[in-house]
Amino acid sequence: MRLSILDDGHRRRAKVFFALTSKKSGVATPDIVKLLLYRPGLFARPLLALTAEAMRGPSYWTAAEREYLAMATAKLHECPFCAVTHAELVRIAGPGELDPDDPGTARPELTAVAAFLGSVGRHPGAAVVSGLPRQAVLEAMRVNLVWNIVNRLANAFGFVLRDGQLETGTRSLHRFGYRFPAFLIADGRYTDLGDPAQNLRHAVLRTPGETDPATRAAAFSGAGLPEPLQSYAANVRDASHRITDADVAELKASYREDVLFEVTAAAAVGAALRSYDAGRQAIGT
Repeated sequence: MRLSILDDGHRRRAKVFFALTSKKSGVATPDIVKLLLYRPGLFARPLLALTAEAMRGPSYWTAAEREYLAMATAKLHECPFCAVTHAELVRIAGPGELDPDDPGTARPELTAVAAFLGSVGRHPGAAVVSGLPRQAVLEAMRVNLVWNIVNRLANAFGFVLRDGQLETGTRSLHRFGYRFPAFLIADGRYTDLGDPAQNLRHAVLRTPGETDPATRAAAFSGAGLPEPLQSYAANVRDASHRITDADVAELKASYREDVLFEVTAAAAVGAALRSYDAGRQAIGT
């Protein structure tokens, strides 16, 4: 990955977990797992709580349909790592239910909500999905919130699928319902505000780190950072697929990697919550 801390900067408990699971599976630890277990208090702990519920909790949408929505979000962000992963998870979660390569196999309700999610972030006045329960739309929006964050981070940090990871990684995600052992994600004091969006906002802005709250707030909102951080954060928010190895290498010459990690996380969470808030406003919640 583009930040060395995401490869080898983890706590001992995470390193032991990586070693044991890699030995058992015969496959290197996927980049997404390394990301989530590096300083999980910054955003990953509330994100994982939301993910498990959004992807495998009770819902109007089947597990395969939620994976289909995640795949659609990845395609909007031009994130090949996530698009391929969720296409495989569509097949695993609902054999024969949906063909990820054929939109015609999706029921009309899924097609409609996917179109809504694709437009609401770019056009806050997007038309509300008609004929669906409000709760169903909200559940789809929570799926979208998760992957709007992860896709941006995957693009920014240069996630790569390595040999054997697609099959083993997707089956593990499905088997364990996107849940990690509690000891791996415990990281200092955790504030539960009773709302997944508020938990994400609070964690990424208030967790102690290399940057001060004002810096992360600027990345979160999209304004107020010095250059070249401002241009980089804008790309994380609006065009993460355009970030290159050279872009990150240039920033690393001036900033510590943990600073870049925190700015990237704040920008990704801020952009995702902007879309989520626009969707909530559109459906009147």
